[in-house]
Amino acid sequence: MMRIWFAIALFCASVARARAAESVDTNSWKGRVLVVEQPAATVAFDPQPAPIRDMVKAGVTAYTGATNEAAAWLTLVSTNDTVGIKVYSAPGASGSRKAVAEGIVQGLLAAGLPAKKIIIWDRRLSDLRQAGFFDLAERYNVRVAGAVEAGFDDKKFYETALLGKLVFGDHEFGRVGDDIGRRSYVSTLVTSNITKIINLVPLLNHNLAGVVGTMHSLAMGSVDNILRFESDPDRLGSAVPEIYALEAIGDRVVLSIVDALIAQYQGEERTLYHYSVTLNELWFSKDPVALDLLSVHELARQRKKADAPPLRLTMDIFSNAALLDLGYDDPLKFHIERLVRK
Repeated sequence: MMRIWFAIALFCASVARARAAESVDTNSWKGRVLVVEQPAATVAFDPQPAPIRDMVKAGVTAYTGATNEAAAWLTLVSTNDTVGIKVYSAPGASGSRKAVAEGIVQGLLAAGLPAKKIIIWDRRLSDLRQAGFFDLAERYNVRVAGAVEAGFDDKKFYETALLGKLVFGDHEFGRVGDDIGRRSYVSTLVTSNITKIINLVPLLNHNLAGVVGTMHSLAMGSVDNILRFESDPDRLGSAVPEIYALEAIGDRVVLSIVDALIAQYQGEERTLYHYSVTLNELWFSKDPVALDLLSVHELARQRKKADAPPLRLTMDIFSNAALLDLGYDDPLKFHIERLVRK
Protein backbone atom coordinates (compact mmCIF):
# COMPACT_ATOMS: atom_id res chain seq x y z
CA MET A 1 0.00 0.00 0.00
CA MET A 2 1.26 3.48 -0.70
CA ARG A 3 0.15 7.11 -0.80
CA ILE A 4 0.00 8.30 -4.36
CA TRP A 5 1.05 11.74 -5.53
CA PHE A 6 1.04 11.06 -9.25
CA ALA A 7 0.42 14.68 -10.10
CA ILE A 8 4.01 15.52 -9.17
CA ALA A 9 5.52 12.24 -10.30
CA LEU A 10 4.00 12.27 -13.77
CA PHE A 11 4.77 15.93 -14.26
CA CYS A 12 8.43 15.11 -13.75
CA ALA A 13 8.00 12.09 -16.00
CA SER A 14 6.54 14.27 -18.77
CA VAL A 15 9.64 16.47 -18.69
CA ALA A 16 11.90 13.44 -18.85
CA ARG A 17 9.75 12.00 -21.61
CA ALA A 18 10.23 15.11 -23.71
CA ARG A 19 13.98 14.71 -23.35
CA ALA A 20 13.81 11.05 -24.31
CA ALA A 21 11.26 11.43 -27.11
CA GLU A 22 13.58 10.03 -29.73
CA SER A 23 13.74 6.69 -27.93
CA VAL A 24 9.94 6.24 -27.94
CA ASP A 25 8.56 3.87 -30.55
CA THR A 26 5.56 5.81 -31.85
CA ASN A 27 4.46 2.86 -33.97
CA SER A 28 4.04 0.61 -30.94
CA TRP A 29 0.62 0.23 -29.35
CA LYS A 30 2.24 0.10 -25.92
CA GLY A 31 2.18 3.43 -24.14
CA ARG A 32 0.55 5.25 -27.06
CA VAL A 33 -2.41 7.41 -26.05
CA LEU A 34 -4.34 9.92 -28.13
CA VAL A 35 -6.16 12.67 -26.21
CA VAL A 36 -8.94 14.41 -28.11
CA GLU A 37 -10.18 17.66 -26.61
CA GLN A 38 -13.32 19.59 -27.52
CA PRO A 39 -14.23 22.52 -25.24
CA ALA A 40 -17.86 22.37 -26.39
CA ALA A 41 -18.30 18.69 -25.46
CA THR A 42 -20.23 19.50 -22.28
CA VAL A 43 -22.38 22.36 -21.07
CA ALA A 44 -22.98 22.51 -17.32
CA PHE A 45 -21.97 18.82 -17.03
CA ASP A 46 -24.43 17.91 -19.80
CA PRO A 47 -22.78 15.97 -22.70
CA GLN A 48 -23.39 17.47 -26.14
CA PRO A 49 -23.96 14.77 -28.80
CA ALA A 50 -22.74 16.65 -31.90
CA PRO A 51 -19.30 17.70 -30.58
CA ILE A 52 -18.84 14.28 -28.98
CA ARG A 53 -19.67 12.54 -32.24
CA ASP A 54 -16.97 14.64 -33.91
CA MET A 55 -14.50 13.68 -31.15
CA VAL A 56 -15.12 9.96 -31.66
CA LYS A 57 -14.81 10.30 -35.43
CA ALA A 58 -11.63 12.37 -35.27
CA GLY A 59 -10.13 10.23 -32.51
CA VAL A 60 -10.48 6.82 -34.10
CA THR A 61 -9.33 8.20 -37.46
CA ALA A 62 -6.23 9.86 -36.03
CA TYR A 63 -5.37 6.96 -33.74
CA THR A 64 -5.47 4.37 -36.51
CA GLY A 65 -3.94 6.63 -39.13
CA ALA A 66 -6.74 5.86 -41.56
CA THR A 67 -7.99 8.29 -44.19
CA ASN A 68 -11.58 8.35 -42.92
CA GLU A 69 -13.70 7.06 -40.05
CA ALA A 70 -15.14 4.03 -41.83
CA ALA A 71 -11.69 2.85 -42.84
CA ALA A 72 -10.48 3.49 -39.29
CA TRP A 73 -13.07 1.23 -37.69
CA LEU A 74 -12.40 -1.44 -40.30
CA THR A 75 -8.74 -1.56 -39.23
CA LEU A 76 -10.03 -2.68 -35.81
CA VAL A 77 -13.05 -4.84 -36.67
CA SER A 78 -14.62 -6.46 -39.70
CA THR A 79 -18.23 -6.51 -40.82
CA ASN A 80 -18.33 -10.20 -39.87
CA ASP A 81 -17.44 -9.46 -36.24
CA THR A 82 -19.93 -9.15 -33.42
CA VAL A 83 -18.68 -6.07 -31.62
CA GLY A 84 -19.37 -5.57 -27.95
CA ILE A 85 -19.21 -1.99 -26.66
CA LYS A 86 -18.42 -2.57 -22.99
CA VAL A 87 -19.71 0.32 -20.88
CA TYR A 88 -19.64 0.99 -17.16
CA SER A 89 -23.26 1.74 -16.35
CA ALA A 90 -23.56 1.24 -12.57
CA PRO A 91 -23.18 4.93 -11.56
CA GLY A 92 -25.60 6.20 -14.18
CA ALA A 93 -24.62 9.78 -15.05
CA SER A 94 -21.06 9.30 -13.79
CA GLY A 95 -20.53 6.10 -15.74
CA SER A 96 -19.83 5.73 -19.45
CA ARG A 97 -21.88 8.42 -21.11
CA LYS A 98 -24.51 7.54 -23.66
CA ALA A 99 -23.38 10.25 -26.06
CA VAL A 100 -19.93 8.63 -26.38
CA ALA A 101 -21.40 5.15 -26.83
CA GLU A 102 -23.76 6.62 -29.42
CA GLY A 103 -20.82 8.10 -31.31
CA ILE A 104 -19.18 4.67 -31.43
CA VAL A 105 -22.40 3.01 -32.59
CA GLN A 106 -22.81 5.58 -35.36
CA GLY A 107 -19.25 5.04 -36.49
CA LEU A 108 -19.58 1.26 -36.60
CA LEU A 109 -22.83 1.49 -38.54
CA ALA A 110 -21.22 3.92 -41.00
CA ALA A 111 -18.41 1.38 -41.45
CA GLY A 112 -20.94 -1.20 -42.59
CA LEU A 113 -21.46 -3.33 -39.49
CA PRO A 114 -25.00 -4.69 -39.28
CA ALA A 115 -26.92 -3.26 -36.33
CA LYS A 116 -27.59 -6.71 -34.88
CA LYS A 117 -23.85 -7.34 -34.71
CA ILE A 118 -23.36 -4.44 -32.28
CA ILE A 119 -23.97 -5.13 -28.59
CA ILE A 120 -23.88 -2.55 -25.80
CA TRP A 121 -23.14 -4.51 -22.65
CA ASP A 122 -22.17 -4.44 -19.02
CA ARG A 123 -22.35 -6.74 -16.03
CA ARG A 124 -26.09 -6.35 -15.34
CA LEU A 125 -29.08 -5.43 -17.48
CA SER A 126 -30.68 -3.49 -14.63
CA ASP A 127 -27.77 -1.03 -14.58
CA LEU A 128 -27.88 -0.65 -18.35
CA ARG A 129 -31.60 0.07 -18.23
CA GLN A 130 -31.30 2.67 -15.46
CA ALA A 131 -28.46 4.40 -17.29
CA GLY A 132 -30.56 4.72 -20.45
CA PHE A 133 -28.68 2.33 -22.71
CA PHE A 134 -31.86 0.44 -23.63
CA ASP A 135 -33.22 3.64 -25.18
CA LEU A 136 -29.98 4.11 -27.12
CA ALA A 137 -30.03 0.51 -28.36
CA GLU A 138 -33.65 0.84 -29.49
CA ARG A 139 -32.88 4.05 -31.38
CA TYR A 140 -30.27 2.32 -33.55
CA ASN A 141 -31.73 -1.19 -33.49
CA VAL A 142 -28.56 -2.55 -31.85
CA ARG A 143 -28.55 -5.09 -29.06
CA VAL A 144 -28.08 -4.66 -25.31
CA ALA A 145 -26.95 -7.46 -23.01
CA GLY A 146 -25.86 -8.26 -19.47
CA ALA A 147 -23.00 -10.63 -18.67
CA VAL A 148 -24.79 -12.13 -15.67
CA GLU A 149 -28.06 -12.67 -17.50
CA ALA A 150 -26.25 -14.36 -20.40
CA GLY A 151 -24.89 -17.04 -18.05
CA PHE A 152 -21.38 -18.39 -17.65
CA ASP A 153 -19.11 -20.73 -19.60
CA ASP A 154 -18.21 -24.01 -17.84
CA LYS A 155 -14.91 -24.23 -19.70
CA LYS A 156 -13.60 -20.66 -19.39
CA PHE A 157 -12.69 -19.46 -15.92
CA TYR A 158 -10.14 -17.84 -13.63
CA GLU A 159 -9.10 -19.99 -10.67
CA THR A 160 -7.37 -19.12 -7.40
CA ALA A 161 -7.10 -20.78 -4.00
CA LEU A 162 -9.18 -17.96 -2.52
CA LEU A 163 -12.70 -19.16 -1.77
CA GLY A 164 -15.54 -16.82 -2.60
CA LYS A 165 -18.89 -16.30 -0.95
CA LEU A 166 -21.18 -17.16 -3.81
CA VAL A 167 -24.34 -15.15 -4.41
CA PHE A 168 -27.39 -15.73 -6.56
CA GLY A 169 -26.37 -15.43 -10.21
CA ASP A 170 -22.92 -16.93 -9.70
CA HIS A 171 -22.39 -20.05 -11.78
CA GLU A 172 -21.73 -22.35 -8.81
CA PHE A 173 -24.32 -20.83 -6.49
CA GLY A 174 -26.09 -23.62 -4.57
CA ARG A 175 -23.48 -26.26 -5.39
CA VAL A 176 -21.39 -28.07 -2.77
CA GLY A 177 -17.84 -29.45 -2.91
CA ASP A 178 -14.31 -28.76 -1.75
CA ASP A 179 -13.41 -26.67 -4.79
CA ILE A 180 -16.67 -24.74 -5.05
CA GLY A 181 -16.05 -20.99 -5.00
CA ARG A 182 -12.48 -21.06 -6.29
CA ARG A 183 -13.37 -20.23 -9.89
CA SER A 184 -14.68 -17.12 -11.56
CA TYR A 185 -16.38 -18.16 -14.79
CA VAL A 186 -16.38 -15.98 -17.90
CA SER A 187 -19.77 -14.95 -19.25
CA THR A 188 -20.96 -16.76 -22.37
CA LEU A 189 -21.75 -13.30 -23.73
CA VAL A 190 -17.99 -12.83 -24.09
CA THR A 191 -16.94 -16.38 -24.97
CA SER A 192 -19.73 -17.28 -27.40
CA ASN A 193 -21.32 -14.09 -28.72
CA ILE A 194 -18.82 -11.24 -28.90
CA THR A 195 -15.74 -11.48 -31.11
CA LYS A 196 -14.30 -7.96 -30.62
CA ILE A 197 -14.58 -5.55 -27.67
CA ILE A 198 -14.46 -1.76 -27.60
CA ASN A 199 -13.96 -0.83 -23.95
CA LEU A 200 -15.53 2.48 -22.91
CA VAL A 201 -14.95 3.58 -19.31
CA PRO A 202 -15.51 6.82 -17.36
CA LEU A 203 -12.84 8.80 -15.56
CA LEU A 204 -14.21 7.82 -12.16
CA ASN A 205 -12.46 7.01 -8.92
CA HIS A 206 -12.49 3.60 -7.23
CA ASN A 207 -11.41 3.58 -3.60
CA LEU A 208 -9.41 0.34 -3.87
CA ALA A 209 -8.35 0.17 -7.52
CA GLY A 210 -7.76 3.94 -7.79
CA VAL A 211 -9.90 4.23 -10.90
CA VAL A 212 -12.77 2.25 -12.36
CA GLY A 213 -10.42 1.84 -15.30
CA THR A 214 -10.24 -0.19 -18.47
CA MET A 215 -8.85 -3.27 -16.72
CA HIS A 216 -11.02 -3.24 -13.61
CA SER A 217 -14.24 -2.49 -15.49
CA LEU A 218 -13.78 -5.23 -18.07
CA ALA A 219 -12.36 -7.88 -15.73
CA MET A 220 -14.99 -7.48 -13.01
CA GLY A 221 -17.74 -7.08 -15.60
CA SER A 222 -16.95 -10.30 -17.46
CA VAL A 223 -16.82 -12.96 -14.72
CA ASP A 224 -18.80 -14.16 -11.72
CA ASN A 225 -17.72 -14.74 -8.10
CA ILE A 226 -16.10 -11.31 -7.80
CA LEU A 227 -17.02 -10.40 -4.22
CA ARG A 228 -13.90 -12.21 -2.99
CA PHE A 229 -11.74 -9.64 -4.81
CA GLU A 230 -13.68 -6.41 -4.32
CA SER A 231 -13.06 -6.08 -0.57
CA ASP A 232 -9.26 -6.22 -0.63
CA PRO A 233 -6.83 -4.13 -2.73
CA ASP A 234 -4.15 -6.82 -2.72
CA ARG A 235 -6.59 -9.37 -4.11
CA LEU A 236 -7.68 -6.88 -6.74
CA GLY A 237 -4.04 -6.26 -7.59
CA SER A 238 -3.66 -9.87 -8.69
CA ALA A 239 -7.13 -10.73 -9.95
CA VAL A 240 -7.83 -7.73 -12.20
CA PRO A 241 -4.81 -8.05 -14.54
CA GLU A 242 -4.92 -11.86 -14.51
CA ILE A 243 -8.60 -11.94 -15.47
CA TYR A 244 -8.09 -9.23 -18.09
CA ALA A 245 -5.22 -11.30 -19.51
CA LEU A 246 -7.45 -14.32 -20.15
CA GLU A 247 -7.55 -15.11 -23.86
CA ALA A 248 -11.34 -15.03 -23.80
CA ILE A 249 -11.34 -11.45 -22.49
CA GLY A 250 -8.31 -9.24 -23.10
CA ASP A 251 -7.44 -10.72 -26.47
CA ARG A 252 -10.80 -9.52 -27.81
CA VAL A 253 -10.21 -5.85 -26.94
CA VAL A 254 -9.35 -3.83 -30.04
CA LEU A 255 -9.61 -0.34 -28.54
CA SER A 256 -10.13 1.28 -25.16
CA ILE A 257 -11.60 4.74 -24.73
CA VAL A 258 -11.61 6.73 -21.50
CA ASP A 259 -14.63 9.01 -21.28
CA ALA A 260 -12.82 11.96 -19.70
CA LEU A 261 -15.55 14.47 -20.49
CA ILE A 262 -16.04 14.72 -16.74
CA ALA A 263 -13.57 13.55 -14.09
CA GLN A 264 -15.16 12.52 -10.80
CA TYR A 265 -12.41 12.15 -8.22
CA GLN A 266 -14.53 11.08 -5.23
CA GLY A 267 -17.79 9.18 -4.78
CA GLU A 268 -17.31 5.98 -6.80
CA GLU A 269 -20.79 4.78 -7.86
CA ARG A 270 -22.57 7.89 -6.60
CA THR A 271 -22.90 10.80 -9.00
CA LEU A 272 -21.35 13.76 -7.14
CA TYR A 273 -20.83 16.76 -9.37
CA HIS A 274 -19.32 18.79 -6.52
CA TYR A 275 -16.43 16.29 -6.64
CA SER A 276 -16.20 16.52 -10.42
CA VAL A 277 -14.53 18.71 -13.03
CA THR A 278 -15.09 18.96 -16.78
CA LEU A 279 -12.10 18.04 -18.93
CA ASN A 280 -14.01 17.63 -22.21
CA GLU A 281 -11.61 14.94 -23.41
CA LEU A 282 -11.69 11.41 -24.82
CA TRP A 283 -8.59 9.23 -24.51
CA PHE A 284 -7.93 6.52 -27.12
CA SER A 285 -5.44 3.67 -26.73
CA LYS A 286 -4.81 -0.04 -27.10
CA ASP A 287 -2.75 0.05 -23.90
CA PRO A 288 -5.05 -0.43 -20.88
CA VAL A 289 -2.20 -0.01 -18.39
CA ALA A 290 -1.17 3.38 -19.73
CA LEU A 291 -4.78 4.58 -19.79
CA ASP A 292 -5.43 3.46 -16.23
CA LEU A 293 -2.21 5.00 -14.90
CA LEU A 294 -2.98 8.29 -16.63
CA SER A 295 -6.48 8.13 -15.15
CA VAL A 296 -5.13 7.58 -11.63
CA HIS A 297 -2.75 10.51 -12.17
CA GLU A 298 -5.50 12.84 -13.35
CA LEU A 299 -7.83 11.98 -10.48
CA ALA A 300 -4.98 12.47 -7.99
CA ARG A 301 -4.27 15.87 -9.55
CA GLN A 302 -7.89 16.91 -9.23
CA ARG A 303 -8.07 15.74 -5.61
CA LYS A 304 -4.95 17.74 -4.81
CA LYS A 305 -6.38 20.87 -6.45
CA ALA A 306 -9.53 20.48 -4.37
CA ASP A 307 -7.56 19.87 -1.14
CA ALA A 308 -9.20 16.45 -0.88
CA PRO A 309 -7.25 13.71 0.91
CA PRO A 310 -5.25 11.43 -1.39
CA LEU A 311 -6.23 7.79 -1.74
CA ARG A 312 -4.16 4.98 -0.30
CA LEU A 313 -4.06 2.06 -2.70
CA THR A 314 -1.87 -0.66 -4.02
CA MET A 315 -0.19 -0.16 -7.38
CA ASP A 316 0.03 -3.92 -7.91
CA ILE A 317 -2.69 -3.84 -10.56
CA PHE A 318 -0.42 -1.85 -12.86
CA SER A 319 2.90 -3.56 -12.12
CA ASN A 320 1.29 -7.00 -12.44
CA ALA A 321 -0.39 -5.98 -15.69
CA ALA A 322 2.97 -4.89 -17.09
CA LEU A 323 4.49 -8.23 -16.09
CA LEU A 324 1.69 -9.92 -18.04
CA ASP A 325 2.65 -7.76 -21.06
CA LEU A 326 -0.68 -5.94 -21.10
CA GLY A 327 1.01 -2.58 -21.53
CA TYR A 328 3.51 -0.14 -20.04
CA ASP A 329 3.46 0.91 -16.40
CA ASP A 330 6.40 3.27 -16.87
CA PRO A 331 5.31 6.85 -17.72
CA LEU A 332 8.72 7.45 -19.30
CA LYS A 333 7.64 5.10 -22.08
CA PHE A 334 4.30 6.78 -22.74
CA HIS A 335 3.75 8.57 -26.03
CA ILE A 336 0.85 11.00 -25.60
CA GLU A 337 -0.58 12.81 -28.59
CA ARG A 338 -3.12 15.63 -28.41
CA LEU A 339 -5.79 16.62 -30.88
CA VAL A 340 -7.88 19.74 -30.18
CA ARG A 341 -11.21 20.08 -31.97
CA LYS A 342 -12.97 23.41 -32.43
